[in-house]
Amino acid sequence: MSIKIETANPKTQSIEAVKTLLAYVGRSCNPMPSFVELAGGVRLTRSKKGDAYYTTTSRDCSCPARAYNPGVACKHMKTVQAAMDNASIRPKMGSFKPVSLLPSEERCAMEA
Repeated sequence: MSIKIETANPKTQSIEAVKTLLAYVGRSCNPMPSFVELAGGVRLTRSKKGDAYYTTTSRDCSCPARAYNPGVACKHMKTVQAAMDNASIRPKMGSFKPVSLLPSEERCAMEA
């Protein structure tokens, strides 16, 4: 079974739909998570009232704030964008250098 998430026009998901999704992927739904990360930078974000999940990408969201302000990124979109930015700046394995010598320290290390 393949699940397709529409990202061009996100739709708010019911609690029952998210419970079904969580059961399908083998995750517990007790308690219901505040968000569910999906592939492709898509996130299901639980509403403040807890009665639905907004489908959120870095470009669009199904929340009411986005509908009322279509040209402005909502807080859900900003959270997804921040998570994507943090993931993209993480160093690759083996590139971490815990010490960076200043030019004057490099000269002293060479002379020693």
